[in-house]
Parts: sequence; structure tokens; C-alpha cells
Amino acid sequence: MNYNSIYRANLFENQVMIVTGGGSGIGRCTAHELASLGATVAIVGRQLEKLEAVQAEIEATGGKVSTHVCDIREEDSVIATIDAVLAQHGKINGLVNNAGGQYRMPAEDISTKGFEAVVRNNLVGGFIFMRETYKRWMKANGGAIVNMIADIWNGWPNYSHSAAARGGMWTLTESVASEWASYGVRVNAVAPGCIASSGLDTYEPEAQAFFAEIPKTIPLQRWGNAAEISSAIAYLLSPGAAYITGACIRVDGGSPNARICWGPLRPECNSEAFDGFPLEAPPKVLLEGPKKHSTRSGKA
Repeated sequence: MNYNSIYRANLFENQVMIVTGGGSGIGRCTAHELASLGATVAIVGRQLEKLEAVQAEIEATGGKVSTHVCDIREEDSVIATIDAVLAQHGKINGLVNNAGGQYRMPAEDISTKGFEAVVRNNLVGGFIFMRETYKRWMKANGGAIVNMIADIWNGWPNYSHSAAARGGMWTLTESVASEWASYGVRVNAVAPGCIASSGLDTYEPEAQAFFAEIPKTIPLQRWGNAAEISSAIAYLLSPGAAYITGACIRVDGGSPNARICWGPLRPECNSEAFDGFPLEAPPKVLLEGPKKHSTRSGKA
């Protein structure tokens, strides 16, 4: 089944796009959309099996894709991956810094090791990837980078480690957007709110128990989906965003704008989700309820 993008089919023809975390969830969806728009997509992740499954999906629709096993937290692995993409495809026009993950835990219970691990996954790894992409290709040739952050605007209780990392990624985005602008490199961010992607199924039961209540706290009264995030990413990579850098697109149903002083949100809403990715299935937890056994970790 072909991707139902809102953009013209050849938008990214002859361009090479890297998508980290491309083996599942938002990364998988974004890789599909960019490939449907003519890009050659290099998907990056830690598990070859997942990457190969996405590769087969994209190739089945006529898309161009390569797979690259990489741990973004390890500098040597990142450098080797970027060099491999350049050796195979000859250029890098866009980077989607999507890989990351976190787990639910009150701040007082997060170990120093656990805090550092989440920050390295959601901030340090993304920094390494965009720094090396910039140095190895974009400084001399220009390009566009989109960093994934999150709905962090009023804090993120029980996820303070990830809130700190994502907040750092946002100010990092603003900083390098200024430093790299004169080289023709645009750097922006996308901040997803509550998105019904496959990552929800990896969260521990204590977190999943809250999922059914989440739409009630969102003005648009529903979960978002991966295609709605991918649309924002594709726009920021596109020529239409040529004068946008150091900016963030929130894709969150208006959740940071809800204030208790306004009273309860109306439970009725005419918001319809954008159904862009035919292969995307709802997370099992939203269909079947929370799982029974704790895993202690989860990915967004």
C-alpha cells in the first residue's frame, strides 16, 4: 500500500535522507513518507531485523532505502554509519534525529546511571549524529536537520530525565541553527505530544494504566498518530521551509494550552486524524489494555 502523503510525489527526488530510529514507530512512518516522495532513505537503528522489515516494506512500494545498524550513543558507531551512507549514496541532504526512548519513574527514584543513560540516548546521541553529519557533509554542501523533542513545555512529571534531555535538544537546536545558518544548514525541531505509535506497547504497566485517560486532557480529545508527526518533519525538510531555522513545530493537539482555570475540556470534538500511513496499526495497549508484566523501560 502506498503512502498517502499531502506532498507532491517527487518533492525529494534525488535527495538522501537519514532517519534514525527508523525501524519502528515515528521513524518507520517518516521513512515511508520520505521514500514515497522520491528520497533515498537511509534508516538507522540498533536492530537489523527491524530495519530489514522496514526496508522490505519500502522496497515493495518502489521506494529506495538502505539499512545501517548503529548505536547513536557511541561516537565511533555514528561516524562509521555516516561514512557508510556517504560511500553508498554520495551525499546527505537531510537528517531526521528521531531515535530515543525513556521510562516512567519519579525523579527521586531515578538512579544517576539511569538518568545519564536517558540523557545520552535522547540528547548526546542526537548531538553526535548531527555534529558528524554537519562536519562530514553539510558544512560544505548545506542541508536540513530535524530534531525530535517532546511536549516538555510545562514540565514532564515522572519523566524528568527525558524532559531534561529533550529540553537540552531544543536549546541545542536553537544554538546550532544560528551557528550553521551561514553554511546553508537549517536546524529545526518537532515536538510530538501524545502519539499512538508502536512505542506505547513498550512502556511499563504503570505508565500504560494512564493511557486511557490521556485524550480527556487534550483539547482535540484524541491521540495523535505517526503520520501527523511525519507531515511536520517532511515540511521542515522541504524547500517550502527554506526560511525556517531554529524553530519548533508542536504536534500535540493543543495539550500545553489546556489550563485548569478554564474548567473541564469539552468531551466532544470534531477532530479527525490524518490517515496517511496505511501500514500503521494502533498500539496493542490501546486496543487490549495495559500489559501484565513490567519491563522497566519504554521507547517513544
